[in-house]
Amino acid sequence: MRDSQNTAQTLTESLKYFLKYRDQTVVIKYGGNAMIDEKVKESILKDILLLKTVGIKVVLVHGGGPAIGELLEKYEQKSQFVQGLRVTDKKTAQLALTALAGKVNKSLVQDIIRIGGNAIGVSGIDGKLIEAKPISEDLGYVGEITAIHPEIIERINQTDAVPVIASAGIGLDGEIYNVNADTAASRIAGALSAEQFILLSDVRGLYGNFPDEESFIDEINLTNLEKLVKEKKITDGMIPKIEAIKYAMFEGLGQAVLLDGRVPHALLLELFTDKGQGTMINH
Repeated sequence: MRDSQNTAQTLTESLKYFLKYRDQTVVIKYGGNAMIDEKVKESILKDILLLKTVGIKVVLVHGGGPAIGELLEKYEQKSQFVQGLRVTDKKTAQLALTALAGKVNKSLVQDIIRIGGNAIGVSGIDGKLIEAKPISEDLGYVGEITAIHPEIIERINQTDAVPVIASAGIGLDGEIYNVNADTAASRIAGALSAEQFILLSDVRGLYGNFPDEESFIDEINLTNLEKLVKEKKITDGMIPKIEAIKYAMFEGLGQAVLLDGRVPHALLLELFTDKGQGTMINH
């Protein structure tokens, strides 16, 4: 009986958050090890299904680096990197799309349906959702996002299905481009004027002095965030995520959260509790 009462109390305390996010858009970037561990994946997808069930417009955007790497290896397509970016010829771009829009995307759709929900999977080339152009001749078919056309997402959001978006881009010339998934997700969040943008990663969030847990940052605004970057307190792989968040906020995004996707039910804890779990970034 006591457990039941505690559960009821928790649900009651979460009511204000259900009301806050109902009919609002929450964009979730999903990737990294959270996509590989089946238990973690199931926890995340169940959270997403619950968000959809209580009336939140959830948009799931994913990458798929490991799947792309496996397919390139299978076809003996070697990769070269320039400043951390994969040099992409036409065949590599096609194989990347096959991995993202085929294996990864449809697997996520299947998993959501398996746990009782509904999902529609599309890639960034569908409906010219993610428009892109070449970053440089040296990188080949690596794309810089030039526009987001979110109409296809808005239509899916009118149904009971979760839109699951594979991060590929298409040019005005009809060519396919490999685009950064963090950037794609943030631009989609901005285009949809999302209430919340959540980047699931393999770390808890931001630190003033990583990995000192005492320096963990619960909440920060853009001004102080830029100071940490200038002071080189935030470096390496976190920089592209920060830049993506900043751009999306200038485009209309409300808030962003860096969240450890490995924590069981991290999404529910972040959205529906006072304390949250990750680092909240706001204006």
